Amino acid sequence: MAYYLAYAPVGVEIAELAQVAGSRWAIEECFQAAKNECGLDQYEVRRYPGWYRHITLAVLAHAVLTALAAQTGGDERGAAETDQPSSRSPWQRSGACWTLS
Repeated sequence: MAYYLAYAPVGVEIAELAQVAGSRWAIEECFQAAKNECGLDQYEVRRYPGWYRHITLAVLAHAVLTALAAQTGGDERGAAETDQPSSRSPWQRSGACWTLS
């Protein structure tokens, strides 16, 4: 049996509360993917600044990978498992900067 204690305004519908509670699973799946793909859980640091930098970079890397997968219509398989030939990178160099085209 599972239950949630919700602190919400009086007029909130049960369906909306259930939707918010259900979003927990999507968040947990995102963290698990970041652990598997970007090494979110691979830090061995002794101080807070090092931990904070590692977590920030791992989450940023996961966001970039997710955006690239969404842009290219990627699926759940890794790059080595796809049958499609490699395509040109969406990143273009413009002077000293890189932009996503």
